[in-house]
Amino acid sequence: MSGLDEIRAMIAAGERPPMMELLDIDLAEVDHGYVVFTATPSGLHYNPLGIVHGGFAATLLDSACGLAASSATAVAMNCVTLEIKISYHSALTARSGEVRAVGRLLSIGKRVAYTEAKLLGADDKLYASATSTLLLSERRSDFG
Repeated sequence: MSGLDEIRAMIAAGERPPMMELLDIDLAEVDHGYVVFTATPSGLHYNPLGIVHGGFAATLLDSACGLAASSATAVAMNCVTLEIKISYHSALTARSGEVRAVGRLLSIGKRVAYTEAKLLGADDKLYASATSTLLLSERRSDFG
């Protein structure tokens, strides 16, 4: 089964990993080298400064980068983040509405993939962006 087939099967089954349940994140779209996650920030995601914690955006961006790589593998593989660089462009609040993390594959080799993602509002306002380097490794039963 390819990475894309595995992700499509997860969507078809309505499965969400526990972290996505916790933060109410949905995987909305997937294609070869492309994914879209959606979520709606709320007061539950606020930091002590009264805005959405940067970790919420980072989670969306890291997820989009990782699955963009996974969707391009010939067989289902682990795509482990080696490095991610996130730039925050505008603060998220409960008034921001639904946002989408759009992840795209830049290049992929036998062991490493490079991806990028953007966190966008309904009006395409850019809230954050990321680039990521991921290690591709064989899926083992003891690692998930």
